[in-house]
Amino acid sequence: MPSETTKPVIDPSTLELEHWTQGTLYEGTDISFGKLLGLSNLGVSYNEVPPGKSGCPFHNHHVEDELFIVLSGSGEYRFGTERHAIAKGSVLGAPAGGPETAHQILNTGTEPLIYIGVSTMSPTEIVEYPDSGKFLAKTRKDGGYPSFRVIGRSDESLDYWHNEPGA
Repeated sequence: MPSETTKPVIDPSTLELEHWTQGTLYEGTDISFGKLLGLSNLGVSYNEVPPGKSGCPFHNHHVEDELFIVLSGSGEYRFGTERHAIAKGSVLGAPAGGPETAHQILNTGTEPLIYIGVSTMSPTEIVEYPDSGKFLAKTRKDGGYPSFRVIGRSDESLDYWHNEPGA
């Protein structure tokens, strides 16, 4: 049941966007607003990425599916081992899976690339980052912020019994 703070319709242009930058490749202005719509099992975000930038590293989800709808601009959708040109009206799928479903949106155009992102919201998720060899493991309770979150490297695996008392 929606709460008094949720709305059935939201115009993303009326929301306070957050601008961020990381290094030379990653930059964006965005907001997540699924909760404002009363959605507990879908994440929804509005994203603006400047020319020559990306909003996230190349990654794949083991549990959650994602969908992106390009509202304006142009770019490239890196998906698995392929690259696809994208522009206004493009709909991008990123199903859960292994590195074959890894994905990244890059703005290769001359104007901001603006898109809506939609994702399923699983209580537990594993995300891999094939370019850097990292993984993210997280759980969240009640659709909120992660109650457990760790980023590691798959090449630094420990034995199941490592440092266990009495093992």
